Amino acid sequence: MSDQVVEVAGLRVSVGGRALVDGVSFGLGPGEVVALVGASGSGKTTTGLALLGEVPAGAEVSGHVGVKGRAGFVPQHPGAVLNPVRRVGSVLRELAPAADVERAVDVARFPRSLLGRYPHQLSGGQQQRLVLAQALLCDPAVVVADEPTTGLDRGTRDEVVAEFARLAGRGVALVVLSHDMDVVRALADHVVVLRAGKVIESGRAAEVLLNPKHPYTRALLVEPVRSAAGSEHGAERLRIEGLTAHHGRNVVLDDVSFAVSAGECLAVMGRSGSGKTTLARCVVGLHPPTAGTVALDGRPLARTLRSRDRTDLAAIQYVFQDARASFDHRRPVLDQVARTAALLRGMSTADSVAAAIAALAEVRVDEPTARRRPATLSGGELHRAALARALLAEPRVLVCDEITTGLDAVTRASVLKGLAALRETHGVTLVVITHDHAVADHLADRVVTLHEGRVTAGAPRTRSETP
Repeated sequence: MSDQVVEVAGLRVSVGGRALVDGVSFGLGPGEVVALVGASGSGKTTTGLALLGEVPAGAEVSGHVGVKGRAGFVPQHPGAVLNPVRRVGSVLRELAPAADVERAVDVARFPRSLLGRYPHQLSGGQQQRLVLAQALLCDPAVVVADEPTTGLDRGTRDEVVAEFARLAGRGVALVVLSHDMDVVRALADHVVVLRAGKVIESGRAAEVLLNPKHPYTRALLVEPVRSAAGSEHGAERLRIEGLTAHHGRNVVLDDVSFAVSAGECLAVMGRSGSGKTTLARCVVGLHPPTAGTVALDGRPLARTLRSRDRTDLAAIQYVFQDARASFDHRRPVLDQVARTAALLRGMSTADSVAAAIAALAEVRVDEPTARRRPATLSGGELHRAALARALLAEPRVLVCDEITTGLDAVTRASVLKGLAALRETHGVTLVVITHDHAVADHLADRVVTLHEGRVTAGAPRTRSETP
């Protein structure tokens, strides 16, 4: 009898005659870690969900999937599995006794002090650690982790990776779906490379990562070429002055001030929970500040979206960290992207759809894919669609919250190149919320670092800087 915890043989998942996964096979023993890698849409998430018995609606499934014991799941987009109207601690305590909840949140490095908060009051990194704790409550034999370090700063990422390594050391099998090759190198015993649903290379991690045989695998391992930040900028475009914001009684931002010029890129960095996403939401009007101002081209803006006119709404656009949550799951992606052009630029229905198709093509989302509903697109495809939707408004300021999160190296390089071109050709101001030092090094003229809601540093970057 096999001692493997996971057995996948000849797995095929198709929807409407289109194969999402085609002939995938691998096995996993107790305490072993397999990493499924590949570009967006390669079939990683479909394969991982099949281990949990989850397949897309209307899918045809063949082959064999066997899992011994319970399986836990850490999703790429934690907000999708958190109840927005329930305090997170009360939900966990319905799943397990209080002592087990405390043990799980401690293991996941989720502070007990935050159990009284709602999901929207947590940073992306805090949400990710919370869903890890939730997965651990079932005492799983295998954990499927879909981009488990999404949105985490380097220090927190290392802590999460170390915890996964400890789980494996206790005999828990791990299936890690990731674009982050540092995470793969740190954790994986085996690597399976997927492209268009097929396995194109697999083997021991050391062999695949150090001596890849397929050109596609080599492309996935390439980091984006770093470029010097631009030195010529226009007049001041965006000014944040004395910005203070709360979540309930908790101060999340405390007297934050900085300015960004036309065509400049400012990277906002800091650990999970430092206030980066709340700052972004204040800038675009999604979170009303307690005090302070957000000014565009020298003119203070209304504190909330509802109070801003169409011109101001178009002028500052936001690309969310959780792209999936930013789309209505009931409507085709193309319709939602086109709506931006119709509402903010006054285009006709036909013209807005044509403009949306063109914008989506520029970020490598073709029309047939865009005409599907969000649930059938990969995380990377939705991230690129969200970027296209924001750019359709022809913004003067683009706020990008973890813009490269969950993107493979090839797609990430393409997105960074596109953002750099946007600055140079249209003078768009970029505010990039990121944990990725390589992204800041590639794009940013200056970096502002937040710690516990306050600005602790703001300095120019040069080509010679090392992250």
